[in-house]
Amino acid sequence: MAMAAVAAARAASRGGGLCRFLSTSINFPPLSGGGAATADAPRRQQNEPSTNLFISGLNKRTTSEGLKEAFSKFGEVVHARVVTDRVTGYSRGFGFVRYSTIEDAAKGIAGMDAQFLDGWVIFAEYARPRAPPTSPPETSGSYSAYSSNA
Repeated sequence: MAMAAVAAARAASRGGGLCRFLSTSINFPPLSGGGAATADAPRRQQNEPSTNLFISGLNKRTTSEGLKEAFSKFGEVVHARVVTDRVTGYSRGFGFVRYSTIEDAAKGIAGMDAQFLDGWVIFAEYARPRAPPTSPPETSGSYSAYSSNA
């Protein structure tokens, strides 16, 4: 402890003071605009409008019924599903809501994005389309788990 105090006193006597001694040597660029998001920069990427919404930030105790009830205030909900863990059955923290029209989906995003649901702030956005499934790679070897040569 005494060694640290001596080193600090020596650094202070050389100039720059204790703050210079304790600061890092990395120079970070100044934040533009005070660090706040600017009006012309989007908060996050917007997906293609669709009737299917991706909901993130869900409480582990949120159910599909609770999700449907919360979003039905903004339009006709066709289907609502909270994605759950296969082993525990608890929510994985995200889900999907499908509306009957794109207009209802837009109202659902406007009404529920960054709002509280079951004590947690949730985020609603248009869901990305699911990627097409890929087929298993073909092997050119003599043994293949998919071949009928077994």
